Amino acid sequence: MGVPSDYASEGDMQVLRGLRSKGKAWIVGGWVRESLSGQPETDMDIATTLLPNEVKQLFPLSLMYGAEYGTVVVRLEGQEKNWEVTTLRSEGGYGDGRRPDNVEFGDNIKQDLSRRDFTINAMAYDSNWEPIDPFGGVADLENGILRSVGDAGERLSEDGLRVMRAYRFLASEKVKSMDSELRDAVRENISMLSQVSKERIGYELMRTLASPNASVALSFMHNDGVIGEILPELQVDSNRLLCNDYVVNLAIMCGGDSRSGGNLSGMLRESLKLSKDDLREISFLHDSRDAPLPSKISEMRVFRAALPELRQNRFILYSEGLGRDVDLLKRSLSELAPLRSGNSPIVDGNTLSRFTGLEPGPRMGRLKGMLHRIQVENDLIDKDEVLDLLEELDWKNSDHTGWPSLSWP
Repeated sequence: MGVPSDYASEGDMQVLRGLRSKGKAWIVGGWVRESLSGQPETDMDIATTLLPNEVKQLFPLSLMYGAEYGTVVVRLEGQEKNWEVTTLRSEGGYGDGRRPDNVEFGDNIKQDLSRRDFTINAMAYDSNWEPIDPFGGVADLENGILRSVGDAGERLSEDGLRVMRAYRFLASEKVKSMDSELRDAVRENISMLSQVSKERIGYELMRTLASPNASVALSFMHNDGVIGEILPELQVDSNRLLCNDYVVNLAIMCGGDSRSGGNLSGMLRESLKLSKDDLREISFLHDSRDAPLPSKISEMRVFRAALPELRQNRFILYSEGLGRDVDLLKRSLSELAPLRSGNSPIVDGNTLSRFTGLEPGPRMGRLKGMLHRIQVENDLIDKDEVLDLLEELDWKNSDHTGWPSLSWP
């Protein structure tokens, strides 16, 4: 492992040099924690003695939407990344459990660190890249223990979202256990989540479900009553095999719920404010929970042609998480030859109209879809082969609403 400065980008150094030209600045938060155990993956956050307007003068492109709480989002010309730069603070109480009642700026880094949630987040690097660790965060990180800074109940009462953050860290590779005092405080402060926006809760839950040890964290969250607090209507299934895809994991977690995919996604939309794309995927997976795994070659051709690759992979992971044996399906799909004519229909609407006399409309569309499905199932490559199917199918007299199309399941 390299020294911390090895992990800093030129942009990081430019911001630090600018701040230190007019005041003091320390690297804080997740970047410090991650650099102690390997390459940092989070953006660098910085604490400084400079006031927000002084930071703005140094970096004119900065965004000031958090300035009342001392935070400025620094931007550099030609750089895509941003830096959160926050003036050292000494705050009053948290009346609403989300934000400080008042903010007083200070000049003491250790006092500033004492406001933070967990010891592994309450560390800093000074201008010589020496760690500042007043609460034993390095030792806790080495031992895999999540511990609060000071009184656990007090820390959690300051911001209800810290309840969710505790489980997210428990889901990481670096944390193996939660300090008993913190665990008790978490369970005692679950009602604080009612004061936190649903968007923030949803964001933290998704980050937890995307973490390496999501299964462990989910089990604790269920047993401690957190899932019941944030998703009171959900029939939870917490003893399942999870993967590294938070969308799949949330669908697995909801696998025992009896409602339809559409109704489930509606509930999740209201409770967690998830994106439309994520909700659409969860709805599809939930509605596919009882779908038989493709086993015949024709079924696998349709499965692969009808679904985008991401959705194919998610269905397999989802099925595996629900305890289904997917090894044969994965092996068969890996050995399945590509369709010789690709996924597009060989016969277009104009050709079909000439051969059938049908005008454009629902019946024509359903007939085209049925021929396309049969083309895929049988891996046909010749237009005449597809048109010959018209002599075998009862397309003139049967109800077109029941005709199959290229879809799965």
